[in-house]
Amino acid sequence: MSVILGIDIGGSGIKGAPVDTATGKLLEERHRIPTPEGAHPDAVKDVVAELAKHFGTTGPIGVTFPGIVQHGRTLSAANVDKDWIGLDADALFTKATGQDVYLINDADAAGLAEARFGAGAGVDGVVLVLTFGTGIGSALIHNGVLVPNTELGHLWLRDKEAEGWASDRARERDDLNWKQWSKRVSTYLQHLELLFSPDLFIIGGGVSKKADKWQDHIKLERSKLVPAKLLNEAGIVGAAMLAQESQNDSGEKKPVASKAAPKAESKAGKKK
Repeated sequence: MSVILGIDIGGSGIKGAPVDTATGKLLEERHRIPTPEGAHPDAVKDVVAELAKHFGTTGPIGVTFPGIVQHGRTLSAANVDKDWIGLDADALFTKATGQDVYLINDADAAGLAEARFGAGAGVDGVVLVLTFGTGIGSALIHNGVLVPNTELGHLWLRDKEAEGWASDRARERDDLNWKQWSKRVSTYLQHLELLFSPDLFIIGGGVSKKADKWQDHIKLERSKLVPAKLLNEAGIVGAAMLAQESQNDSGEKKPVASKAAPKAESKAGKKK
């Protein structure tokens, strides 16, 4: 059993738990600390260090971030302090905790977890995980290997970003019933079908708990669609998966995959 600490940085809370990365199960109850006001890197760093101390795990730590993460650097800063932009966040958290820390986009983390342990378990081909909330997060996985930072909520659709028109926040803002909202989501998903031809869509976020209200109204050409299963645990589990898979015994990073994938196809998912 490989026990890895996963930490999920959210807008209102930063939560973590040790994860058995062989099963995707949390081994202790999640511990949550409120996100510091403004979410400045130094303040968030201290919370991550506190969570690491609380659980006392050894080995690498995986941390989610609500923005683009490339080679350990945070390149965007939605709803967090702008000082995150261009920051070597892997190094910041590694120094704060004394353990190797690996960052991953929050939607990518949720997608990894869902693809291996949740609604996408056992599905080959292209799996597209979408989280509907204040925006639309996305994770694209091909034959078990993550294609990071897709940010498909920012696709231009109907003269605006898709998440400004089809997110759960847009449903509430425009006072849409579930059937009306599903029509917008169908248009968005059909657009993604043309681009990626996914074998499976997995719909996460708060709406996944209410799939009975909207699932039958979604119209697709070819792809299958199911609600997410892991819900609030997905980010923590996916972060732990990243940390476990990104570091081998020599400290070199390995491909980030949602399941055991042949080495020959790992380059596309390699995190440096």
